[in-house]
Amino acid sequence: MELNDAQHWKIGDEGPVIRIIQTHLRTQDYMIAVDGDFGPETDRAVREFQQAHRLIVDGIVGEKTYEALLGRATDHFLGDDDITHAAELLGVDPAAVYAVKEIESRGNGFLPGGRVAILYERHIMRRRLLANGFNRKEVINLSTRYPVLVNQKTGGYRGLNAEHFRLKNAQQIHSPSALESCSWGLFQIMGFHWQNLGFDSVEDFVALQRTSEANQLGTFVRFIQADPPLWEALKAQDWAAFARRYNGPGYKKNHYDTRLAEAYARHQERAV
Repeated sequence: MELNDAQHWKIGDEGPVIRIIQTHLRTQDYMIAVDGDFGPETDRAVREFQQAHRLIVDGIVGEKTYEALLGRATDHFLGDDDITHAAELLGVDPAAVYAVKEIESRGNGFLPGGRVAILYERHIMRRRLLANGFNRKEVINLSTRYPVLVNQKTGGYRGLNAEHFRLKNAQQIHSPSALESCSWGLFQIMGFHWQNLGFDSVEDFVALQRTSEANQLGTFVRFIQADPPLWEALKAQDWAAFARRYNGPGYKKNHYDTRLAEAYARHQERAV
């Protein structure tokens, strides 16, 4: 059985998938019943397994925990200690970092198969081409020829690995602009921020995002520290102000502020 990032299993769930999870836990020497009931015993075993493998300890079996149960490498995944360290650097409650991670990402900095998670933005590509020396006539011509790659409007998204196909094609036009036009990793930081975040080039920025979720989290820390009003909003748990600066003026449409507040409350409760 393979899981995708939309699937997860937790206490209270029942069925044949739970039996498979319990069987994998048994092979890892967790002496639990294989009964298809994700009860307290299974929850406790999952949490102990997650802690032993430096995963986020939440008792939820999603793609990352399942990958670890299968014996696959997990050293590029994020752990609780990484979150704690980031919170210390930012001077915030770890629940605040957990909340941003939960709401601003799909929960994975990497796709099945190991590629870094990205989203290619064709409207940003148009802006970056202009910023990188292309004249307006050239950009208008490219927009006409390749509207999926260069456009005034947002959209054209294909998702998951297909975004890498879009990026590869855009790189044939101008590689630095294409890399700058993607949001990267767990926290979906746009590539065009590379200089403001202290990187020598967009290529250096991208190379770091491709290594591990811990380094993606480190980039998030840099991003917050580089924006004092955003940093203050995070410290104050002013989720409307945070969402406005992190997501733009359309944040209310997707209820980012209320979702962040709710996630923060959940993670605070989990820490108690």
